[in-house]
Amino acid sequence: MSKQEKTNAMRMLDKAGVPYETLFYESGGEAMDAVTVANLLGVDPEMVYKTLVLQGSFQGYYVCVIPGPAELDLKRAAACFNVKSLRMLHVDELKPVTGYVRGGCSPIGMKKRFPTLVDSACDTLPALIVSGGQIGVQIRIAPKDLLSLIFADTAPLSRD
Repeated sequence: MSKQEKTNAMRMLDKAGVPYETLFYESGGEAMDAVTVANLLGVDPEMVYKTLVLQGSFQGYYVCVIPGPAELDLKRAAACFNVKSLRMLHVDELKPVTGYVRGGCSPIGMKKRFPTLVDSACDTLPALIVSGGQIGVQIRIAPKDLLSLIFADTAPLSRD
């Protein structure tokens, strides 16, 4: 991807007038975990957040955005969304639901707006990094701007 091409996430940020920085890394087109992406970008892995899409016990979809090294606490997330249980979407379910592929799933610009929570660890960061909507592309954004843009709240989502 040339640096001039815009992803859906970038177009949404531009339209809203939200400041962000686009970061690129060499992926060979392969999905990578957030810690590997952080290493390729030369940033603290705690700044790179992964976007997890889940399905609730009543078939609704939910999004959790958590630090790359962290593990989602499914019971805690279910309680935060006030649903009985949650399960992670299978890789083959991700694109039809969100419009994004594994390794390029951004919390910004999904096909539909889903209830979204960002791990409260973001409260201590001046900026966090999320997928830019394509493998090899990341977006650095202020947590408050991300929360406002995607209509998200914060909650303690990671396992202790």
